[in-house]
Amino acid sequence: MRRYGSVIKLRPEKEGLYRELHADVWPEVLSMIQACHIHNYSIYLKDGFLFSYFEYHGDDFEADAQKMAADPKTQAWWQLTDPCQEPLESRQEGEWWAGMEEVFHTD
Repeated sequence: MRRYGSVIKLRPEKEGLYRELHADVWPEVLSMIQACHIHNYSIYLKDGFLFSYFEYHGDDFEADAQKMAADPKTQAWWQLTDPCQEPLESRQEGEWWAGMEEVFHTD
């Protein structure tokens, strides 16, 4: 299992919409997350920044990420959520959410 953390800005004028969308995530999107071996997925909001955390239990994260990105229902979901977000300038090429370095963990 590998843990992932990432961050992105939330456009202030889109906070209400973003909260509404995530209060009732489409079942197909949730199923795809699970099918891609992602568990304990959470998104937090603080001072205009969204922080996501999840645990990956698969063997090929890149293949699972591509599977998710190719899913039509997930693509439709992202068409609603992406306009709510503003990527960080410091993100790596190809990232939407900027990956974060884990500096501490304990069980």
